Amino acid sequence: MTIAESDFSFRQIALPALLPSLLFAIGEGAIIPLIPALASNLGASLAVAGFIAGMTMLGQLVGDIPSGWVVSRIGERRAMIYAAALAILAVVLCLLADSPVVFGVGIFFLGLAAAIFSLARHAFLTTFVPKPYRARALSTLGGTFRAGWFIGPFLGAGLIAVTGVSQSVFWIQGVCAVAIIVLLIVVPDPIEKLSLPDVGGECIAEESSGLVKTLWGYRGLLARIGSGVALVMGLRAARMIILPLWAVSLGLSESSTALIIGVGGALDFALFYTSGQIMDRFGRLFSVIPSMLGMGVALITLSLTHDLPAALIWFIVLTIVLGISNGIGSGIVMTLGADLAPPDDPAPFLGAFRFTGDLGTAGAPLVISLVVAVASLPLAAAVLGLLGFVGAGVLLRYVPRYAPGGDPRDGPRKGPRNGRRMLAPTPPE
Repeated sequence: MTIAESDFSFRQIALPALLPSLLFAIGEGAIIPLIPALASNLGASLAVAGFIAGMTMLGQLVGDIPSGWVVSRIGERRAMIYAAALAILAVVLCLLADSPVVFGVGIFFLGLAAAIFSLARHAFLTTFVPKPYRARALSTLGGTFRAGWFIGPFLGAGLIAVTGVSQSVFWIQGVCAVAIIVLLIVVPDPIEKLSLPDVGGECIAEESSGLVKTLWGYRGLLARIGSGVALVMGLRAARMIILPLWAVSLGLSESSTALIIGVGGALDFALFYTSGQIMDRFGRLFSVIPSMLGMGVALITLSLTHDLPAALIWFIVLTIVLGISNGIGSGIVMTLGADLAPPDDPAPFLGAFRFTGDLGTAGAPLVISLVVAVASLPLAAAVLGLLGFVGAGVLLRYVPRYAPGGDPRDGPRKGPRNGRRMLAPTPPE
């Protein structure tokens, strides 16, 4: 259960949930754009640097499985504290790394920490926020993440300019993690204060349990619309790997890379609320299709500019286009998951749906590394751009079929859930 609607205020979640999320995202935003450059400084090839950059996504995928159990056993606040401590361990490993292998292990631990932290804050909001406010709370949570990705690269660029040491960006993550631990220890836990049952942790644990069974039960839906969602997540992950790798191949400094990617992140952050308005007013496809096509066109165009005299200008312009395109699609995966989940028992499906998307997130670095190793970085960008068109086509075909109510102009209708059963009709608003 949650607190009463009349007793709820967004100020109650600002310190225990939103501020820690912002701090964690700032730390990630400072580090992730520079991972390929830092790996290259340790002797990694361009392909290996791309793979190491993807270790954060792989860590999140692996962390999805036990995180629900961890959160349900120790509670949301303790889980966030332990995740921040794990992030500090990851920072220490990365700072002490003298080889790409050790550096990659540190980045993997950072992904594990992110998975635990993400699930814990989700469980907290599920437990504490009344249902009429929950969508706005989750939307605000998404906004804090994008705000962190906007702030982090600029802080990283400034710190590198002051210290002259590119590894100094890890201190931002370390300081943010320490601040999170102190904040969560000092600020009273509102769930314990109000003696609320930990239904959020139980819900998250339920999402993580029986994953294989749920994946099999919804295999028809997940093979169709789930593949489109995996491509959405894969393209988003690829954007954050291709751009830093491109900067390395152009010979840009770490501070310049952080600034350019930070500009793209600023535009991404600026559009997160607009994306929600588009989805609510015009339908899900009016958000996700332009987003996928925009990223696809930008990546294909980028693949043609590497050896041009104006390659740097093209890189800046297309980084901005990618940020805008990604921003237009903000929140689409969570929204589709909510649209598709059975109302009587949503948790297992949401866990399987998120896992399917994370497969795309983890798979993108592998595709990039393989193509770069076999051929070239421009070809990797082109391949990913084509996958953007494929993803748009898959979603254009299956979203109207599987997500009733995805277009507010549609009335109630039925559509197959997993190829055998039918979704319950969604009443018109």
